[in-house]
Amino acid sequence: MAEARTRVAVVTGASSGIGKEAAKALAAAGWRVIALGRDPQRSAAAEAEIRAAAAPGVAVDMILADLSLMSEAARAAKEIAARTDRIDALLNNAGGPAAARVVTSEGNEATFAGNHLGPFLLTTRLLPQIRAAAADQPPGAVRVLNVSSSGHLGSPGLDWANLQLLDDFQTGLAYMNAKLANVLFTRALAKRLAADGVVVHAMHPGIVNSNFASHGDAAMQSYLKAKEDVAFTPEEGADTLVWLATAEEPGRSTGGYFHQRKPDVVSAQGQDDEAAERLWRESEALIAGVPA
Repeated sequence: MAEARTRVAVVTGASSGIGKEAAKALAAAGWRVIALGRDPQRSAAAEAEIRAAAAPGVAVDMILADLSLMSEAARAAKEIAARTDRIDALLNNAGGPAAARVVTSEGNEATFAGNHLGPFLLTTRLLPQIRAAAADQPPGAVRVLNVSSSGHLGSPGLDWANLQLLDDFQTGLAYMNAKLANVLFTRALAKRLAADGVVVHAMHPGIVNSNFASHGDAAMQSYLKAKEDVAFTPEEGADTLVWLATAEEPGRSTGGYFHQRKPDVVSAQGQDDEAAERLWRESEALIAGVPA
């Protein structure tokens, strides 16, 4: 009988919080983990933790990349592809709020770019490796998971004339719109990968005690501080993400949105197939000039 192939997970935002805990859990379960982090010091410390948690003989790599920059997202995709020709689970966890309007050197608004556009580019560039992993496995075995938020419920819908809120920027709205974009991206990607047997889900981790909001504005930091006594630990916040990557049940459906291992409420805007397709087209146009 052929020896079981080691499964490969790519985890973004793995230098801290639920991304680090998910990477540790998967490595402990015998998965090869390719982790992405933005901060060099935090990433080095996280890499050591993930390696320490890993099952014997399991490989762990850490790639430094700021996904709010499309050039870095593209470089990260290239580095991942150089390390593996198959990806069994892509966990798009990186993201977070911003305290003010920040336009990157590439001309994108940082909240939209870091939470949606960078992960969109990374995922679409890694589709050959995702499809390769799915080619000789049962439907539902290979998964793409996008970390969204209940914050998407507050978005009134995306303004196609001001998609990144480069005009009339509002920090809270920018974050809510970016989390709605995660849900819509999940919907559009699930449709595109259904024939390949690849499952795509989004999830809401809940309020988690981590450095997630360290770059958020005063209102968000105050809100989260008031919730500290009921917040999840990073390990608890990662539980549903790991479950979505590994359990049999989530592999039986696609395009879902989960919280605490159960389907959760999606806004009407998040169920809009026309908006999902429009966002896909707009996102493709925004990354069209990024070198391979």
